[in-house]
Amino acid sequence: MPEIRRLPETLVNRIAAGEVVERPAAALKELVENAVDAGATRIAVTLVDGGLTQIEVTDDGCGMDPETMELALERHATSKLPESLIGEGQAIERVATLGFRGEALPSIASVARFTLESRPQGSNQGWRRVVDHGDLVEEGPAALPQGTRARVEQVFAKVPARRKFLRTARSEYGACLDIVRRLAMARPDIGFTLHHRTAKGDRQVLALQSDDALPDRVAQVVARELKDNAVLLDMEREAPSGTMRLTGIAGLPTYNRGVADHQYLFVNGRPVKDRLLVGAVRGAYSDMLARDRHAVLALFLDLPSEDVDVNVHPAKTEVRFRDATGVRGFIVSGLRQALSTGDRRSAQGPDAGAMAKWQQEPVREEPSPALRSIFEGRDWSSPGASVREPSQPWSTYNAGTANAASPMGRAEEAAPLPEDADYPLGIARGQVADTYIVAESKDGLVLVDQHAAHERLVLERLKAAGAAEAVARSQAMLIPEVVELDEPACDRLEDAADKLDGLGLSIERFGPGAMLVRSLPHALAGGDPHKLLQDIADDLAKHGESLLLGEKLDLVLATMACHGSVRAGRTLRVDEMNALLREMERTPRSGQCNHGRPTWVKLGMDDVEKLFGRH
Repeated sequence: MPEIRRLPETLVNRIAAGEVVERPAAALKELVENAVDAGATRIAVTLVDGGLTQIEVTDDGCGMDPETMELALERHATSKLPESLIGEGQAIERVATLGFRGEALPSIASVARFTLESRPQGSNQGWRRVVDHGDLVEEGPAALPQGTRARVEQVFAKVPARRKFLRTARSEYGACLDIVRRLAMARPDIGFTLHHRTAKGDRQVLALQSDDALPDRVAQVVARELKDNAVLLDMEREAPSGTMRLTGIAGLPTYNRGVADHQYLFVNGRPVKDRLLVGAVRGAYSDMLARDRHAVLALFLDLPSEDVDVNVHPAKTEVRFRDATGVRGFIVSGLRQALSTGDRRSAQGPDAGAMAKWQQEPVREEPSPALRSIFEGRDWSSPGASVREPSQPWSTYNAGTANAASPMGRAEEAAPLPEDADYPLGIARGQVADTYIVAESKDGLVLVDQHAAHERLVLERLKAAGAAEAVARSQAMLIPEVVELDEPACDRLEDAADKLDGLGLSIERFGPGAMLVRSLPHALAGGDPHKLLQDIADDLAKHGESLLLGEKLDLVLATMACHGSVRAGRTLRVDEMNALLREMERTPRSGQCNHGRPTWVKLGMDDVEKLFGRH
């Protein structure tokens, strides 16, 4: 029989440290969180070679005396949990600080050379302790101002199996920068600086002042143009143990990215990467973004500590909610409500490269057919047609008379538009290439993509007319079909059966590894039930909610809207153009089409005058 032996304490510490310190960025996260918990108002971070050579974090927090420093380097010793709660056995449920497990500092000290210097308030001198891969090698007085300075060097130098799996200095620097950005956004009341030293020199990457407003801090960290291309959120809802509050800043759908690395999510001030929250964001933007585009936002969810478990993983980036469905619904409805009030705007102005071409010397050549169709053959000495001309309007929608041949609905007489009216999208002046409407507003020129704009308007009409319910209407199968899946997938589908039934998909359990499909959504009646259930099960496993079926139905609606909208290349009358502009001003989410592209852009009069050298 093999002998069972106790592992040496040093090896135990290094094995445990692997759960907390996976890479330099993980060590940096723990050190900055400790500085925040210490009440710091300024935190300075210095990286050398992306953190591979050295990480240093300096704060002006409460500091520690020598006895406290010694205890802080022992495993499972922490100041973050009140003794009264520890005695009641409820400390983890009521944790209100970023760090609380008592693992960070001893874990870092067991896999690196760790120098801890600190001076508490009111003390005449500080103290230093140096631990090299678990062994105390130096201790004594240190000269530093009030606060704490922690330095990490030679990460995994004595753990070659871990060291060889670290990435390049550039990759590790990117991970460290992301950590600092997230923590800086979580605490706009704290000033942050970040320096990065390499063989090429020392560079200051971030310099954030304390007491920033939340939108200003997020814009400084993510992108300065986000503030002008986003909506603010601030709403509340009741939770099982109190009140949930959602604040933050969400980019307009037209302001998007090709990857999801600009979505910053926080729960009770803690940066998290939670799949339920990511899925909620995806669901909120589902009919406003193409599937390969991602929103840019920073969301801060605050709820009673009893309603969230932050002790799921040693890295503390995952959480579990007591009422996951309620949290997801709150985020989806909150985002949609905010976007519906602010996204009539278009996030994108004229492209700088395109505008530069206007400033080049014009080349003499034959005018294009599009320009000839507008300007040729006109008597410029006589007044042109104005928007006062009486004629049939472009559209006045009536759900009862809309049909495939006339998707805009029944035409009625349109009242003439006053020239001096203050319309946000201006008054139509013409059409370019039978695709773009040119309008004049009081402060500039507006270009509208007629197909993209009408596509969004038709989709919103379909939803308002109850088309979504019609699309999801159940179509019973003549012979129910058995779909074989693995047991966990069947468990997930069975739990979501009631919600899926509301979308027109009726399923029930048919043994341990199979589901019986009795009906499909009417719009997907010709689809493959096996492929549909497999995709939904995968979606449930990834996001915790069935988003995929709803997205498929949204796609059907979007396709109907696309085919039912006015096409590019169709000539519109002036009154039709004006009717389109007025409906855009009244319709939520009209700033972007169903794929997240802008429906209109604006060129201010100052920019127009610059083109002609008037500035």
